[in-house]
Amino acid sequence: MELTSQNLDALRVGFNTAFQAGLGQHESQYGRIATTINSTDLSERYGWMANSTGLRKWVGDRVVKNLAEYDYEVKNEVWEETIAVDKYHIEFDRLGTYATRFQMMGQNAAAFPDELVFSLLKAGFSSNCYDGQFFFDTDHPVLDKNGDAQPVSNMAAGAATPWYLLATKRPIKPLIYQTLKPWEMVSMDAPTDANVFNRKEYVYGTEGASNAGFGFWQTAFGSKLALDATNYEAARGAMMGFTGDGGKPLGITPDLLVVPPSLEGAARRIVGNELTGGGNTNEWYNTADVLVVPWLA
Repeated sequence: MELTSQNLDALRVGFNTAFQAGLGQHESQYGRIATTINSTDLSERYGWMANSTGLRKWVGDRVVKNLAEYDYEVKNEVWEETIAVDKYHIEFDRLGTYATRFQMMGQNAAAFPDELVFSLLKAGFSSNCYDGQFFFDTDHPVLDKNGDAQPVSNMAAGAATPWYLLATKRPIKPLIYQTLKPWEMVSMDAPTDANVFNRKEYVYGTEGASNAGFGFWQTAFGSKLALDATNYEAARGAMMGFTGDGGKPLGITPDLLVVPPSLEGAARRIVGNELTGGGNTNEWYNTADVLVVPWLA
């Protein structure tokens, strides 16, 4: 292939077509547990999460609740993947594998939000959320009816493989996927580019800007106890008993059981079987969907 501008333009279009095809081949899971926020800056602040106080009967003047203000910030990061194409592979038509490589790059880009979101969920036992506590913690501060802070737990400590019970049907899901710049193809393929002159490489890549953060800890329960009916019942009960500041019930109803592949069988036995192993009615049947996530392996 002659290295004319017309041929190089056609090559770039072909690589981009393969990349776009790869983008469409991944079936994402992150949307089940993360609210997508379209960011407009290099970072976004979510301190407002602390100020969801609920309604009250209007008697007399409005009651302004001066809650603690939290400074929770999610900074966007820039991500990239790059492929170099040898000049002589172009000249002598040795491009057979490149379309597949660009297709894989597109698939990697499409799967990246899953990797980002579920890696953060997995790190929730040691990463801070908006109230300054770990997302999964035993002492989230919640004010009681007297205005005194009381510790509230949304986790169960143990040594077993972690699993997660989530409430995903509220405006803000347990996690946030924050996107600033969608994936796009970029290139350095002009004959005068330094990479072409010095290394005989035409360079093509993708870039995007995004990050993941935590939403309301009250919509999630993380457990490191064995995944069985007893511990599932305890986690579900804890979530449904969560209250906001002032002791008002939040009305949380968990609906999604998130597990790594190693716990798929246990999860489906708990919420997917109408009968228990002993032939009795399973009271937890269909109380939550099961989401098996390879990124949690």
